[in-house]
Amino acid sequence: MNNKDRALKIAELLLTVKAVKLQPNKPFTWASGIQSPIYCDNRITLSHPQVRTHIRQMMSEAVIENFGKPDVIVGVATGAIALGVLVAQELGLPFIYVRSSAKEHGRQNLIEGAFENGQRAVVIEDLISTGGSSLKAVEALREGGINVKGLMAIFTYGFESASRNFNDAQCPYHTLTNYEELLEKALSSNYIEKKELSLLREWRQDPKNWLKK
Repeated sequence: MNNKDRALKIAELLLTVKAVKLQPNKPFTWASGIQSPIYCDNRITLSHPQVRTHIRQMMSEAVIENFGKPDVIVGVATGAIALGVLVAQELGLPFIYVRSSAKEHGRQNLIEGAFENGQRAVVIEDLISTGGSSLKAVEALREGGINVKGLMAIFTYGFESASRNFNDAQCPYHTLTNYEELLEKALSSNYIEKKELSLLREWRQDPKNWLKK
């Protein structure tokens, strides 16, 4: 399966199980206060065995294609821990994960699991927005002596700020599908109407001021 076919298939699965919802005329409100025509919760895929299996296989293939086989797979807490475990299992690799903040008791770990200095790692995420939380995890891993080869995620909104942030951090990243391919699949499957496309695309260009124009 080539990258385009894979991206459209993943988009189809996300729409089918309602991990992604598109409501341009009845927008969602994110925690940040941003009004958005899209809501994404890829953890829902874990509840659907066939979808979960397909994503596990596609993610594992993409890791090898883009970064080669690493020494360890890393999940980012909490949304990507389960997905990271699935990928690690598929590839027969060790798994560790990065907390959003260090524990306040015990060993006060930020990185959980067994790892060694200099190991090559690929980080697994479920979703990329601006990349802030993902890159915080990458920084923690690098400070812990781990060689981060890059990051893989299921989906990205495709914000320019994310590209800049990953570039500044010198961390390559790839996703199984993205916002444009999601819209393409949504249109071809009659999930949305053609007249809604421009509204959906306008949002990504300026999310904060989307409804103020």
